[in-house]
Amino acid sequence: MAEKTFVVEKTCPICQEMTRVVKTRSRLPVLKRDEDGCVHYDDFNPYFYTVWACEHCGFAADEKTFTTKIPDRHLKILRGDLLSNKFGIDFVEERTAEDAIFIFKLAISYLEEVEDKFSKQAKYTHQLAWVYREAGDEVNEKKFLAKAAQLYDTALAKENFPVDGLTDSAAIYIIGAIYWRLGEYEKCAAYLSRLMKDDGLRSRDPRLADRVRDLWGDVRGALRDAKK
Repeated sequence: MAEKTFVVEKTCPICQEMTRVVKTRSRLPVLKRDEDGCVHYDDFNPYFYTVWACEHCGFAADEKTFTTKIPDRHLKILRGDLLSNKFGIDFVEERTAEDAIFIFKLAISYLEEVEDKFSKQAKYTHQLAWVYREAGDEVNEKKFLAKAAQLYDTALAKENFPVDGLTDSAAIYIIGAIYWRLGEYEKCAAYLSRLMKDDGLRSRDPRLADRVRDLWGDVRGALRDAKK
């Protein structure tokens, strides 16, 4: 693990105390990438460490949230909750899937509490599904994939894209890819067709256009097979 992760200390944005967190190395050998963006690595899962957790107050969030200014409204809500109920979280340098699932759910609960962006809730929920995928828990993987798709869809309707580097086209593709993973091919095709009709997609994002084309071919084949 030492060659893939390292421990640093960061100031918790909620309680202002120094807490230990685990960061992953930037260069990790990739084995494969799933249609919905989940990357598989050799004998290691960096998604276990995506969410940091404060040892002192129990706040949990990704690195960007930890290290940039949190909106005052969110701070007021979270500090009112966490500073009065400091429960802390034991620091674990090497997380299990169970550890990661607990921390992800904690972070998602804070996003819901402050009514944070649907796109951010979708991202956390989607990555939680990836942790379940790694653990081989298909029931919970599908449960959180379905929830992530709904959140991405709500984000498309209510937020101005791009959001944190995510374009609306990428979000549409992700929803389609999630429905592909869920075996809901009609829904997958409905989202991908929106991108297939987008004449400017290839010039804007050729890599995404290639992924759309490849998945479109797969889902059309699956739909044909289903009709036989």
